[in-house]
Amino acid sequence: LGCSLSVSTLGDQITWAMELLLPLWRAAIAWVLRAQVMHLDATSLLVLDRDAAGGRRLGALWGYVGDRDVAVVIYVSTAKKAGQLPGEIGPEDMLRLRKGYTVADASSLFDASFKSQPDLIECGCNMHARRYFLKALDSGDTRAALPIAAFKTIYDIEDELRGLDVEAVRAARQARTKPVYDELVSWCETHKPHEPPASPMGAAIRYLTNHQVALQRFLQDGAIPPDNGIVERLHVRTALTRKNFLFAGSDAGGQRAAVAYTILACCQLAEVNPVEYLADVLPRLMQPIRICDVPDLLPARWKALRQHAPLA
Repeated sequence: LGCSLSVSTLGDQITWAMELLLPLWRAAIAWVLRAQVMHLDATSLLVLDRDAAGGRRLGALWGYVGDRDVAVVIYVSTAKKAGQLPGEIGPEDMLRLRKGYTVADASSLFDASFKSQPDLIECGCNMHARRYFLKALDSGDTRAALPIAAFKTIYDIEDELRGLDVEAVRAARQARTKPVYDELVSWCETHKPHEPPASPMGAAIRYLTNHQVALQRFLQDGAIPPDNGIVERLHVRTALTRKNFLFAGSDAGGQRAAVAYTILACCQLAEVNPVEYLADVLPRLMQPIRICDVPDLLPARWKALRQHAPLA
């Protein structure tokens, strides 16, 4: 804009804006927990810590997407399974509040949640399954070309189904995708006894066969996507900006980053210009507002209300 502002002043503005946006961040958490389909995935965030070795430790930004229109990013001070600070919301805490379809990779972090909560339905990520076969192909095992071709067929069918209603998608997957997936599983079962578990091909085969129920869940309901790509793509922004700021200065900075990434992710999913959105919403949040009206300020709902509002 041509204005000369000190870094400290810009930092203060970020702090102020993120504090105002906290109610929207909380509303986004409630939204994704109630979604028919919820996605989750994490990316790392380096945090300065005088008490840690080297003065730094690895935190995590957990991303969640609900029904492809609202996202929330939650900061946790550790990337490990244990060691969260009091009051932090880790993946197990989120899953404890969740019922229904939940798309995730086959991380051991989620095993206890899926086993102990029968209402929490695990849906696998076929992008992860495919990547194992790509690693096998890169290692020189040309047999991996066959399962990779099967995944290509599956995703080509998905491209053709975009825009169809849920029942039409389910019927097409049963008729066209299921036979391909059945052949893929059969091929893996045939080669599994003869493949060393530590080899790239052995790892790929065992990932698919061990998690085949979750990986094939999308065949049963047209609302379930075949992979976790929607939340993984949102972490691209984090990865790019992380190259610039390198680390968070504190846990408070990590929390502010989570709020900022939440709003930007929601704007991306709703195809909303974040500058236009924030210019309208921030002044509203400076005024008294009822808690029940806060969800209407999330980008997807904000956009829908503006489109249906009468012309001034």
